Amino acid sequence: MKIEPFGVEEWMNAYEEQARFNVAETCVESLTVEELLDLSGGRESFLEEFLSRKLTYGEIPGSFDLRGHISRLYDTQDEGNVLLAHGGIGANFLALFTLVEPRDRVVVVKPTYQQLYSVPKSFGAEVRMLGLRPENDFLPDLDELQKLVGDRCKLIVLNNPNNPTGALMDSAFLREAVRIAERAGAWILCDEVYRGLEHDPGEKTPSVVDLSERAVATGSLSKVFSLAGLRLGWVAGPKDFIRECFSRRDYTTISCGMIDEMLAIRAFSHRDRIRERNLPLVRKNASILDRWVAAEKRLSYVRPRAGTTAFIHYDLPVPSEEFCKGLFDFNGAFIVPGKAFDFEGWFRVGYSCATETLEQGLAAISSYIGTL
Repeated sequence: MKIEPFGVEEWMNAYEEQARFNVAETCVESLTVEELLDLSGGRESFLEEFLSRKLTYGEIPGSFDLRGHISRLYDTQDEGNVLLAHGGIGANFLALFTLVEPRDRVVVVKPTYQQLYSVPKSFGAEVRMLGLRPENDFLPDLDELQKLVGDRCKLIVLNNPNNPTGALMDSAFLREAVRIAERAGAWILCDEVYRGLEHDPGEKTPSVVDLSERAVATGSLSKVFSLAGLRLGWVAGPKDFIRECFSRRDYTTISCGMIDEMLAIRAFSHRDRIRERNLPLVRKNASILDRWVAAEKRLSYVRPRAGTTAFIHYDLPVPSEEFCKGLFDFNGAFIVPGKAFDFEGWFRVGYSCATETLEQGLAAISSYIGTL
């Protein structure tokens, strides 16, 4: 099996650890273990449980309690509709591994996380790309989606909120996409790892699993919960589908880490406190980013409505990888080139780091642009 090099991940691997101003990170400013225990309280009781825990495989599909917490992120799911995976990336792979076979037609939005189209392509699927355009606020054109789906589509793959653009499909929009899938007899898979990070306090993004019986959602603790180091994600969907996922997961994962699950249960039990920490940071930093873009004459973007990333267009005669490498060499500021998403003339910024880091990183980008 051949698979394309993973542009974003290879770029991050090459430069992230040496960055001086990392404004490429996609997680909300990560928590330490100490901060998590302080937010959730009861540190001594947790440590007592932690030290006495026997390090077995644990519950193979994932802790029943943790799957219960995850199921309550949805309106129509319970523990049997959830299966744990090794991060959101593991959840996406497992869902695609279960749904996609050679010669299946798969329609995927782009730009998005490359895994969502490169993996089905490597499985031998006929992958049709639905280009997202700034003039449409990076939302899918539903008429174009209908044409690409045709009469024999197996799977539509969405990413909501979108990485890298921060575009958000609301309830009405998602329902139209679901209708297109249902008319074609297709499944919908939606990567929802940024769901819950809406910038408008009055906005609540529905999950596709609550809109269709042939829908699958993936999520993780990395972005919304600031706990990427736990490497825990999940697949949510119909019970028959979850059973199929489980049979395939046996070949890649016996179980997820028991200690990771203990900390995850802690986070879910006090997720309101984590939201109270994270949402103000995301919204404040999004406003800082917006003012910065407005002040830079050679930059423009579609303001993100959710998530932690923004996709920024630059009006300079420099390829995106050269631009980003030049920036890194100039002052250590780290962003992701649009080339990693097959979009030249753009770069991705992650703006949900510590506010000071964001401000320093944006100033560093401005300094470099001033030299071009």
